[in-house]
This record gives sequence, C-alpha cells and structure tokens, in this order.
Amino acid sequence: MSTLSEPLAIALGDPSGIGPEIILGAWARLKAAGALPPLFVVGGPQVLAAAAEHAGIDCPLVPIADPAEALFASAAGLPVMAGLDARYTPGAPSTDGARLAFASLSWATRFALSGVASGLVTAPVSKAALAAIGFDYPGQTEFLADACALPYRDAVMMLAGPSVRAVPLTVHVALAEVPALLSSELITHKGRVVAAALSRDFGIAAPRLAIAALNPHAGEGGQFGDEDQRIIAPAIAALRAEGINAFGPVPGDALFTPRARATYDAALTMYHDQALIPVKALDFDEGVNVTLGLPIIRTSPDHGTAFDIAGTGVADPGAMVAAIRMAAGMAQARARG
Repeated sequence: MSTLSEPLAIALGDPSGIGPEIILGAWARLKAAGALPPLFVVGGPQVLAAAAEHAGIDCPLVPIADPAEALFASAAGLPVMAGLDARYTPGAPSTDGARLAFASLSWATRFALSGVASGLVTAPVSKAALAAIGFDYPGQTEFLADACALPYRDAVMMLAGPSVRAVPLTVHVALAEVPALLSSELITHKGRVVAAALSRDFGIAAPRLAIAALNPHAGEGGQFGDEDQRIIAPAIAALRAEGINAFGPVPGDALFTPRARATYDAALTMYHDQALIPVKALDFDEGVNVTLGLPIIRTSPDHGTAFDIAGTGVADPGAMVAAIRMAAGMAQARARG
C-alpha cells in the first residue's frame, strides 16, 4: 500500500475508448493485490458506471467533491469527482466525449500543479477527436508542457516497462525528416533531462544512458551516412564532459539485446519506432509513457484508445496498473528528495 500524502489524479481519456474499462480494471486489480495507492478519477461518473456494467467489472464508485476526500473514500470504492460527464458510447467517439476528455485532462493537470494531487495518470485520448474541438496540441505531452509554462522540448517522452526504458528524440515526424531534425544540441539537451529525471524520479544515483546510432552499423565509418560521427558522437562526448555516463552510438540492432539492456538505465533513440518497437515487443501489456522534465509527475499507458474493442470487456488493464504504480513510485521518490 502506497504512503502518498496526496492522491493521484486520473484523467478519464476518451470515454468512447478503453480508458474507462482499464481504469476500473486497474483499480480492481490493485485493490485485490493490496497495492492500491490513493487516487481519484476526474469526472465521468456516469461513463464509469455504464462501463462497469457493460464490461462486467465489479468496482463500486464513490462520488467526491474534493481531491482530499479520495484519501478516505478509497476504502469504499473508486473515488470519482462529479460535475463532468457524457453518455457512454463505446467504440463511437463523439464531440461530447472529446470535450469530457479535455475537461478531465485540464482539471487533473490543475490538481497536480496545485499540489492537491501527487501526480497525474492519463488514460488514452483520440488526437483526431480532440483536434475536432479545437485542441491545438500534437498530443497530451505538449499540452502538459504548455500548462507547466515550459517549451515543448523540455517535456521528454520516455517509454518504460519492466525490461527497458527508451526515449525517442524525434517523435511524430516522417522518417525522411529525422536526419535533418537531429543535432548534437538536441541530444545533449534531452540527455540532461533524462539523466536528471532518472535520478530525481527513479532514485538512480548515477544514470547510465545508451545513445542509439541512426544508421546501420553506426554508419560503418561513414559508408552508410555520417550522422553518427558528425552529430551523435560529439553529443555523447559533451554529455560525458558534464559527468553524465553516456555511451554509443550503439547500432540499433544490438541496443535492445538482453546483454545490452543490462548495461544502461535508459536508451536514447533517434526516432519514434526505434524506441517503441522494442518497448511494445518486450513489455506491451506493462508499457508506460512517462513524461520527464516536468514539475509534475505524469504517466500514461503506452497504448491508444482501441475503439475497436471498447466495451467488449477484453481490454487488458495491465498498462494502466503499471502507469499508476510508476506514478506512485515517482511521487514517493520525489518526496524522499
């Protein structure tokens, strides 16, 4: 059982996706294991009640009016803040559902920023549905950076599971654009953020960072591109000069072998799939998207809304369980200083 002094705030995500089901399922699993930290869901009491009935999940809901009530209400069920709601339409995203997702995210972020929540766990959202109501951000990570008054580049996405932690240095861009977006300064900046977060939020005193190569065989001495020698190697040297234990460039085909994974605490990769493929292959049901570099704690399951299976009762809550556990652990690490 967690000893958090303030509860975690759970943002509902798109109510037409699997978010409601995995929140309910995660609560039930953690409760049964005796490992439930204090938490509350921001909005959607009718959505959650309908989802529980629809999917056959036994999870009593406890209405609350203030986050502080969650510390006591958790003994009776899943605390849910009233005032924000929509109809439950599994698999059929709607404008009202997108508005609820945005409102839940906004309020949960405010609670974390004000300190009445020890951290934020976000269920999956639909970027297309949010864009249709005027959400002008590429994703939740950028929204959170803006809410924290930080430039987007300071909010670093890390994918983490029991087997590996990986950070994509470029994210939602075409693969053809990646080489032009890479720079030594980008790698060193994000390397600093990752090293600091691993120390502050994960209790790793001297983080080890493996830096991936961009090209096959790390460029093979320039035969397959010169970015590894021209951009990546100088960044590694700069990080090491600052006292950060970084090494590479490590060829991508060797970076995630069992032997290699034992040598680092996080891998910094050059593009989206270079990070997400190994994390999903190794830890799909326990993969967590954690945002580093923020003054608040934010985690999320490393999967999407899965509209195609929403409401069927087959969604696995494992990644939401892992996201809640990670957020609680990070909050405890920050409290220890």
